Amino acid sequence: MNSIKKCGVLSMVVLSIALTACTSKPKAQKAEETKSAENWIQLFNGKDLNDWDIKFKGEELGVNYKNTFRVEDGLLRVSYDNWDGWDGTFGHIFYKGEFSHYKLRVEYRFVGDQVKGGPGWAYRNNGLMLHGQSAESMELDQDFPTSIEVQLLGGNGTDDRPTLNVCTPGTNIVMDGLLTEQHCMSSDSKTFHGDQWVTVEVEVHGGDVIRHLIDGKEVLSYEKPQYDPKDKYAQTLIPENGDLIITKGTISLQAESGPTDFRKVELLILE
Repeated sequence: MNSIKKCGVLSMVVLSIALTACTSKPKAQKAEETKSAENWIQLFNGKDLNDWDIKFKGEELGVNYKNTFRVEDGLLRVSYDNWDGWDGTFGHIFYKGEFSHYKLRVEYRFVGDQVKGGPGWAYRNNGLMLHGQSAESMELDQDFPTSIEVQLLGGNGTDDRPTLNVCTPGTNIVMDGLLTEQHCMSSDSKTFHGDQWVTVEVEVHGGDVIRHLIDGKEVLSYEKPQYDPKDKYAQTLIPENGDLIITKGTISLQAESGPTDFRKVELLILE
């Protein structure tokens, strides 16, 4: 190859490398651009609770007992500063409508001390109630909506307390091919101690698979969410054809004695 041809080939290689360097983007930038291109719905708008319904045990629909659910400093807060002590009044706040196939991303943190007299199991405990019944269909003295609970737990500074566990108020699930009637099952997540912010994601595929993820890593999965025919509240929700599989439902957050802040609650509809 003569010197002119060599020079031409070398120039093309240099130009190709330069163009690749100019058009390549860091992974973090690509991920952020992909996220922005997706149509995420902000369930919490950072301003008010206009699209949410509140239901506390023993109270009529819409009563925000002791102003427990509130918006402060752009956060959706579960606060107990108006409570003298725990009185067994569990609460839930429901986003409008029902959802079937979606991703739910939530940023939360546990803050301060549990209300005096709160149950030991509810220490730094909240939940994302998915595939739930409507707030209107709950009975007056019902503790929890029939639903699949993605349990959120905070550390106590010493013990292992994984988050993104699953609990089943009025429901059952299938894990590893077997129907399980155990109320709560732990995930493989690490423990998050202190008042740090935690970002979690749940991927829901109707009546099929539900996956729990932290930083894109799956920490728990199960399938075939279904009504428990032995539960008195679930019995009223089972359709006439007897099909127990739950394919859609409401999304709600809990108030069960642990002060909690939610900075973001967003949803991406899946086809």
